[in-house]
Amino acid sequence: MLSSGTNFLPFHVPFIEQEEIDAVVSVLKSGWITTGPRVKAFEEAFARYLDVRHAVAVSSCTAGLHLALEAIGLREGDEVLLPTMTFTATAEVVAYFKATPVLVDCEPNYFNLDVRDAAGKVTARTKAVIPVHFAGHPCDMEAIAALAEAHHLRVIEDAAHALPAKYRGRFVGTLSPLTAFSFYATKTITTAEGGMVTTDDDALASRIQMMRLHGMSQDAWKRYSAEGSWRYEVLEAGYKYNLTDIQAALGLVQLAKCDAMWRRRAAIAERYNQALAPLDAYRLPQVAADVQHAWHLYVILIEPGVLKIHRDQVIEELCQRGIGTAVHFIPLHLHPYYQRVWGYRSGQFPVAEEYFDRCVSLPIYPSMRDQDAARVIEALHDIARKFQR
Repeated sequence: MLSSGTNFLPFHVPFIEQEEIDAVVSVLKSGWITTGPRVKAFEEAFARYLDVRHAVAVSSCTAGLHLALEAIGLREGDEVLLPTMTFTATAEVVAYFKATPVLVDCEPNYFNLDVRDAAGKVTARTKAVIPVHFAGHPCDMEAIAALAEAHHLRVIEDAAHALPAKYRGRFVGTLSPLTAFSFYATKTITTAEGGMVTTDDDALASRIQMMRLHGMSQDAWKRYSAEGSWRYEVLEAGYKYNLTDIQAALGLVQLAKCDAMWRRRAAIAERYNQALAPLDAYRLPQVAADVQHAWHLYVILIEPGVLKIHRDQVIEELCQRGIGTAVHFIPLHLHPYYQRVWGYRSGQFPVAEEYFDRCVSLPIYPSMRDQDAARVIEALHDIARKFQR
């Protein structure tokens, strides 16, 4: 039970200031609240930030992944390689096409897709691979690109965690033909709900732009503006995946703060690293020398045999001390749907399963104060002392 007088520290709080509120109110007062000029401005600003040719705003990262798969021509019976250590959205979009999500184990250092395991699962039906930059640590994109080239696969990056991550000096979002970002409430920048697809390919961008809004001819939203026409054409059976100007106004302000918010998350991560490193009860996140971690998540692992309690009890102990946590993720192959429909079973992905049994995601967000981080650190030290074997 939470002790009297102790405030609960949430796992995440969106960093919303008066500037974001003013931007949204301005759009509400403008009379144009759905897809329009603010969305266009947000897309242009996002493309400039990453230095990529096209950024296409969509209603979610899930929508972005769906549109990306549609753009590469995924068909029924095709197969797509993707990690079991991800949120269900990464795989469910494959199922939308009656294609098969082929799950892959994670490597043991950063818990991203294991390229060697993926290579062993390529068949004549494999069409694409979706690497997920777990927690904000970039995947080994050189190895993934080599796998894709060897087997003629399309690469679609799931970068829901990965703004502003870098791989060998380049932003995630510029490394592959298609990348999908998330602006969900818990992400490194937010539009409440929303996403973005980036690409340097004009044809792919054009296809996604059309399919995100009912398959109508481009700039169909302008039919209600002075510069547009009432006449439009439906070119394909598309989807309702557009972002609104209300969301884009929020996104523009958040994007302008992206670097500053990242620096704060990185500072909290470093504070955790220094304070928790002396404890043998926890394994801390590892970071490769050639990447910039986005620090969307800070995940510790409970070291086996050191404490008398399991990960689940560690989470409960933190909760009793007023600290919110999360678990990222329950591997897909352990969920009833993936077992029932695709035949996956416990024991097939040992690295992911061991990780899942030990992982805890700690609070890390820009509005956290130093004393908030100190509370988390103190609680983890207390748990390590109290439950040491």
